Amino acid sequence: MDQQFIVVDEVYLKKERDKARKLRSSQWWKRKRSSGMCQYCKQSFSMGELTMDHVIPLSRGGKTEKFNVAVCCKECNTKKRKFLPSEWEEYMTSLK
Repeated sequence: MDQQFIVVDEVYLKKERDKARKLRSSQWWKRKRSSGMCQYCKQSFSMGELTMDHVIPLSRGGKTEKFNVAVCCKECNTKKRKFLPSEWEEYMTSLK
């Protein structure tokens, strides 16, 4: 996998993480999480077992916007790390 990284500074990361905290407390996020399904592995979980994943990671220039966050289980979020969507798809395909 050819990974390209964008240099982001601590100020940017702090601002985006603050936005993520606010978004997690919104009704929009609560409704999205209430489906109970991980977007990546498609398994069902309790709401408390689901996390917010930045589809394009903050460390790679992603933003905390509704179009860039996904509901996922903790295991998938940990495995996804800093992958971009295409890199994650390639990784998941390699596991099959």
